Amino acid sequence: MTTLTAPPKTAPPPTRRRMSKGSGQWRRRLPLLPALVFTVVVTQLPFVATIVISTFQWNILRPGERHFVGLSNFSFVFTDERLRTAVLNTIVLTASVVLISVVLGLGLAMLLDRRFLGRGLARTMLIAPFLVMPVAAALLWKHALYNPDYGLLNGTLNAVYRLFGADNGPTIDWVSSYPMPAVVLSLVWQWTPFMMLILLAGLQAQPGDVLEAARVDGASAMATFRFVTLPHLRQYIELGILLGTIYVVQTFDAVYTITQGGPGSRTTNLPYEIYLTMFRKYEYGQAAAAGVVVVLGSIVIATFALRTIASLFREEVSR
Repeated sequence: MTTLTAPPKTAPPPTRRRMSKGSGQWRRRLPLLPALVFTVVVTQLPFVATIVISTFQWNILRPGERHFVGLSNFSFVFTDERLRTAVLNTIVLTASVVLISVVLGLGLAMLLDRRFLGRGLARTMLIAPFLVMPVAAALLWKHALYNPDYGLLNGTLNAVYRLFGADNGPTIDWVSSYPMPAVVLSLVWQWTPFMMLILLAGLQAQPGDVLEAARVDGASAMATFRFVTLPHLRQYIELGILLGTIYVVQTFDAVYTITQGGPGSRTTNLPYEIYLTMFRKYEYGQAAAAGVVVVLGSIVIATFALRTIASLFREEVSR
């Protein structure tokens, strides 16, 4: 006697499964499409337009002489003496601000990592400079501190001279005499809280058992900082340096407000030189080429920053 058996169920074709899976992914991503389109329109289209403009010889004072020149504007960017000076000033300004801010931020972070009365108030007050608008901070330093007639620095200097029985001290025009340090100090005051927050987060992420083991083994505070804390903070320091470099290299407000690039282009950095090329010389093509170079350099730095952030996330997940 033969028994009839039902035919085995066959799985749906793989192509259909893949199509349904793909359509499900697209349905989940569909709500993000407006934000993606907005981001492309706001960021990428202007950058593409800047690249196109950088290939033209275009001066608004001579509108009829606009013509395609290829990459000659980029060769001008790398050979022009003013732009080379601006690149050097940008490197000096960025390196000085970032390194000093990291050192001061590390010292403040180590102080705030300890428990003491009023620690919350101290944190709030130390973070305040980072919350001030850049133009307002630059105006504060230019007039309230650097002004030779009523600024705080000259007032303090005169008070010290009078304390020792002498007449008023010399009247120093800080901006004219020390233009680069004047800009650097104002930016250090503003960016030190940023570095402090990053490094304080790194200090508070230290494993307590490792610190306790170091104390039990008799390690001094300096040895613990050198061989335990500092290696742990390495990635946080790298992150602070990379992010600080991305932001400080684009500094325009402080240079424009405090020194306006002078005296004698001693503080003219790349963003301010691009501004002068665009709105004083009216050379749109050259300004666009310099802007493209700055953006590409920032992208390279941002790539390293993103890698550092990813390594920090991987380290936290592995714990």
